[in-house]
Amino acid sequence: SALFIANYYTISRIMLKRMFDNLQKKSLKERFLLVLGILFFLAYLVLGLFIIFIKELPIVMDANYRIAFGIILIVYAFFRFIRLINKNN
Repeated sequence: SALFIANYYTISRIMLKRMFDNLQKKSLKERFLLVLGILFFLAYLVLGLFIIFIKELPIVMDANYRIAFGIILIVYAFFRFIRLINKNN
């Protein structure tokens, strides 16, 4: 168990270092677009969760449609995130 945790920690550090090094190689425009992409991912994710779980939103929708719309937003957020990750590798 301790060996697994040590290996996981080492692999995580290596991956984070590669990501950080890759980020530093990008131009200012590319870094800005990356941050903007992450912000929009978070915005869609949070909006989807709000639509599903907050009942007092000023949206007149049946509960089933509200849940479906929230799920669509969350799936779209992850779709954008996967595209962002693939584009930056």
